[in-house]
Parts: sequence; structure tokens; C-alpha cells
Amino acid sequence: MATMDQRKANIVQEVLPKAGLVYSEKGNLSEVLCKPKIMPIKSQALERLEEMEKQVTQAAQARISTANRVNTAGSRLGTSGGNF
Repeated sequence: MATMDQRKANIVQEVLPKAGLVYSEKGNLSEVLCKPKIMPIKSQALERLEEMEKQVTQAAQARISTANRVNTAGSRLGTSGGNF
């Protein structure tokens, strides 16, 4: 067992400042929960999904534009303006 002198050596001595403010907290300390921070981080899965969506959109637009070109070319060929 520790003797009384050893216990006194382990105790931290308080030091009060001669100038300035002194803050004192009494009571039990508890955890303080703060509002979570929203981080703009994209996961790799989300980036892959966005890339796939972009490819699908581009493919659909390419199909539509080729279909429009075929339809306009076909309508020009069908109307020669001559008599039947």
C-alpha cells in the first residue's frame, strides 16, 4: 500500500493565474452531441451509376437523331412531285 507521502506526491497542485479570467466547471462532464456535417463525397458505385446513365442517355439521343434522319430522307424520296 502507498504511504501518505506517496499519495500527496501524486496529487496535482492547483495554480491560479494572477491576471485574467478564471473558469470553473462543477458537476459531471457529459458528452455534447453536435449536428452532423454533410460531406459531399461520392462513392464509386454512385459515380459508376452516373456514368451508366450518361451512356444510356447518349445512346438514346443517337438513336433518335438517326431515326429522324432516316425519316426525313425517306419522306424526301417518297415525294418526287411527279404524276402517277
